[in-house]
Amino acid sequence: MFKGLGGLGGLGDMAKMMKAAQEMQGKLAEMQEELANRTVTGEAGAGLVKVTATAKGEVKALDIDPSILVASEKEVVEDLILAAIRDAQSRAQDAQQRETEKMAESLGLPPGMKLPF
Repeated sequence: MFKGLGGLGGLGDMAKMMKAAQEMQGKLAEMQEELANRTVTGEAGAGLVKVTATAKGEVKALDIDPSILVASEKEVVEDLILAAIRDAQSRAQDAQQRETEKMAESLGLPPGMKLPF
């Protein structure tokens, strides 16, 4: 009657899989919340421009050293701001990748397997 499901044992295995999927979903939600609360700082111009962002990449703050706020250097300042934003976003991606790898390892997934699936 339940041949396609591997007998009654198959139903028990399905319940285990569903429970594991729910646990993983909960862990993913926890990780996303942690990433939203963790901050990273990107820099440019040897620290003259700093950008603080969440580990999810949302820019939260910008700090510009007043010594570079000269009208004739407007383009340089703009370039430094963009470079600092890119650096913060790169650091955020790195933080996300490290957390995802930790989670995959804790779930016993093979190295290199991407989450979420």
